[in-house]
Amino acid sequence: MAEPIVAVVGPTASGKTELGLYLATELNGEIVSADSMQVYQGLDIGTAKIEPGKRTVPHYLIDVVGPNEDFSVADYKELATLAIDEIRKKGKRPIFVGGTGLYLQTVLDGLLFPEPQRDERLRKKLIDQAKELGNEYLYRRLLSCDEESARKIHPNDVRRIVRALEVYIKTGTPLSKLQAKHREKKPRYDTIWIGLISDRKILYERIDCRVDEMIKMGLIEEVTKLYQGGLEPKSTAYQALGYKEIIWYLKGFVTLSEAIRILKRDTRHYAKRQLSWFRRNDRIKWFDYGDYEDKMELYKDVVFYVKSQNQ
Repeated sequence: MAEPIVAVVGPTASGKTELGLYLATELNGEIVSADSMQVYQGLDIGTAKIEPGKRTVPHYLIDVVGPNEDFSVADYKELATLAIDEIRKKGKRPIFVGGTGLYLQTVLDGLLFPEPQRDERLRKKLIDQAKELGNEYLYRRLLSCDEESARKIHPNDVRRIVRALEVYIKTGTPLSKLQAKHREKKPRYDTIWIGLISDRKILYERIDCRVDEMIKMGLIEEVTKLYQGGLEPKSTAYQALGYKEIIWYLKGFVTLSEAIRILKRDTRHYAKRQLSWFRRNDRIKWFDYGDYEDKMELYKDVVFYVKSQNQ
């Protein structure tokens, strides 16, 4: 019988990447990224993508598609399932690392998505409304008919807002309710869930430091290259956290200092939404950085916990 999959989750900047690498080494594993933005090529610094030279074990679901390409949850489920099979054929353990809860739930719990046929005319109409009346108008419209889905979507993520509205308009049922009806009774994979947490003040300080480090590493240059290379406004990558704020600066809408301030604020808000999502999963064993003076002690405790669950 295959060993349980390990999923390392938590808010952005909580230290998931480092812990994932340690677990992969100690548990004979390979890593599957569970970050909805790391699938895009060229979005490196802003997504905190681990550098190729630091990938001491194979990584999957990184740099899968171009920045202007569509990539859905269904696409992720298909590729992640293939990754699990490939890793297990090698006799290794799949270790999922990331903060995109929907992706993790879709693959590991077997959340099935109803896929009403795409209605391009309806989508264009909704996108035109966003352009004319603003993203907030479309987001408020989604709130009024599917509040649960809206809470999981950033107000500027037009693509996902349009998709949720399209499903509601075509079926008469909120996407969130359709998803609830299509959950498999038993999780698709036996999974050990590990969560990283810290005091909110410490987390926010880590987020601010990460943003400052991204700027030093060349985030502005990275976004400029993508923008000048034809990054399309309708693409998910264009609206990604860390990219849209710098694009506003490049367009002259805000100063650089204001763009950085907004990015830090929006990243903190994103972390709060991630925590809200994961706290609904009572299978997660949480480890608090504040309980450890040395992160290696934390890592060893996590390994001990995972091994104890195998018995």
